[in-house]
Amino acid sequence: MISRLAEFIERNSARIVAAAEEFAATQVPVGMELDSEALRDHIPDILTAVVADLRNAQSEGQRASKAAGRAPDSSGNISAARSHGRLRAKSGFDVNQMVAEYRALRASVLRLWAAEGPIQPAAIEDMIRFNEAIDQAVAESVADFSAETENWRHVFLGVLGHDLRGPLNAILLTSEVMSTMSADTPFSEPTNVLIRSGRRMTALLDDLLDFSRTALGMGIRITRSEVSLARELADEIEVLRAALPHVAIDFQVDSAPVGLFDASRLREALSNLVLNAAKHGSSDAPIHVSLSSDGEQIRLAVENEGDPIAASELQAIFEPLKRAARDESSTDTSLGLGLFVVREITKAHGGSIAATSNERGTKFELFLPPSPGQS
Repeated sequence: MISRLAEFIERNSARIVAAAEEFAATQVPVGMELDSEALRDHIPDILTAVVADLRNAQSEGQRASKAAGRAPDSSGNISAARSHGRLRAKSGFDVNQMVAEYRALRASVLRLWAAEGPIQPAAIEDMIRFNEAIDQAVAESVADFSAETENWRHVFLGVLGHDLRGPLNAILLTSEVMSTMSADTPFSEPTNVLIRSGRRMTALLDDLLDFSRTALGMGIRITRSEVSLARELADEIEVLRAALPHVAIDFQVDSAPVGLFDASRLREALSNLVLNAAKHGSSDAPIHVSLSSDGEQIRLAVENEGDPIAASELQAIFEPLKRAARDESSTDTSLGLGLFVVREITKAHGGSIAATSNERGTKFELFLPPSPGQS
């Protein structure tokens, strides 16, 4: 008579793990060598967890959650399946290769078990529980595999952005020298185009580096110093008026808070909001910028007239690499990080940001808490 599945796995764990190791060896990426320990990885621990699961009673709700891969990790710790997913990502496996390991493990266990004798009624329940446990392990492995892969993607973007700064700075410096030498010559304007393009690329790289740092959990770095926000933001408004001569920008100051802020970052946030308003708002309507404080919080608002943003889009407007549906056909080279950077700068200052939109226009409001030393 066929034995219960938990006992069978315990008795034959060495044979099952050996078969899993043999299959894993067929999935190793080309050019990489893994020893026996790396090939087995957490498979023995995964089998131990499966055996424990088979012996534990479970409710119908727990059964449904596990079948859908939504059961919580045991004991609140990082499970063997999660660790397996992360290590396979680090070893260069792709997600299909990792999931194939689970398919092979499932088939190997059931095939060896069925070979022991005729299937008994109790074996059906064991098979269901075993498949639920494997499905849960797959879900955990895939989740952590994806998280590890995403982390390395952000590391790559960060390194790429950092390494591109060197040659780009050389191009900018050379272009500025050429601009000085070619003043009032036919080469003057082409050289100025190079400089403007180089500065635009620098801004894009800065956004990319900020995005990578934030995605890796490092957040946007700010350096506080005592500044007058009204003066700093007024200076930025003048820069924006020069850059956008066709756009009317109003700036109203109801209070002039002085405190410890990163002026450069807050000017960047204001610039991103105004440029966003200029791009999407009505070309014949002014952009209204206001700065106020009630002693409990500082409010910076940017408003523009134009078509309203749909509520579904408004919820995701601060997410990275996302654009409103109306922008999908745009030829603009923006990375779609501007509003994301604004949000992260605000968070780094301990503040929050909100957006509202209706038939009258769109408003972004940035709220900052009073800083240490504010007067």
